[in-house]
Amino acid sequence: MSLAIIAKQKRNYIYNKMFNKKEIATIVIVSLIIGLIISWVKSIQIFFYSFLAIFFAIIINALTKKIASFYLDVETEIELWEIKKYGYKYYQRFKKPFPAGALLPIIIKIFSFGYLNWLASLVFEVKPKVYRAAKRHGLYTFSEMTEYHLGLIAAAGIISNLFFAILGYLVGLNDFAKLNFYYAFFNMIPISDLDGNKIFFGNLMLWIFLVCIIVIGLLFTIFVI
Repeated sequence: MSLAIIAKQKRNYIYNKMFNKKEIATIVIVSLIIGLIISWVKSIQIFFYSFLAIFFAIIINALTKKIASFYLDVETEIELWEIKKYGYKYYQRFKKPFPAGALLPIIIKIFSFGYLNWLASLVFEVKPKVYRAAKRHGLYTFSEMTEYHLGLIAAAGIISNLFFAILGYLVGLNDFAKLNFYYAFFNMIPISDLDGNKIFFGNLMLWIFLVCIIVIGLLFTIFVI
């Protein structure tokens, strides 16, 4: 087998295991929207920096979730946050899902007169790998994901953002550090399909622990950075 064929197989493996075209397009669109509301059309330079900073914050979060999912024998797909229901009853549903991940940052920015940036726009869905779960745990034992496992995957993404927030501060990338803290903060809100909701119902103590760290980090960014 030639080196070219081996290299192609490796590229295909990485591509299939990481991000598909839809995921990449969604991440880029969300990064553009958030970059726009952060810069608030102040200048092209601020917009470009904001776009890159939030793009890498999202990629860090999503990639860590993919890695955590691999070890839990599931496939994770990153999706735009959509709100499908406006109540708890079955019939209280929108005819078409409301694209909260794309519209909510813009709406909040406008109605807060430019003072508040909403950064939670993406969620993830999982699909268990039954053949791997069966191999490890028995055919019908762990083929479905538990709330605890979902919480672990969501927490992995949040922890990675906190790590890179600290790393960014240590190397002098203060704005990047702030964005990672802010991104973690908004995604930890326990509503709808956001990470915070998955962690809250999967492991309450873990949610409380992460919230405490994020609050300390936010206070540090406000008064120190």
